[in-house]
Amino acid sequence: MIVYDRLWETLKKRNISQYRLIKEYRISSGQLDRLRKNSSVSTHTLNQLCEILDCELSDIVDYQKNMPKTDLTE
Repeated sequence: MIVYDRLWETLKKRNISQYRLIKEYRISSGQLDRLRKNSSVSTHTLNQLCEILDCELSDIVDYQKNMPKTDLTE
């Protein structure tokens, strides 16, 4: 699963708020909502964020293997 926890940490380090991303950099609130929910976003959006934050993709995205599902009936 792709998670964006690192994005929020990088934003905090760079002193850039979500409000600023929307108003100054024209990142849509819908895109930010998808990022908050670890949903799919376009590579265009990821590229924009890397440019805005002057960072690498690994500074905003992390891959975590899905945990195996357990059968609760056993």
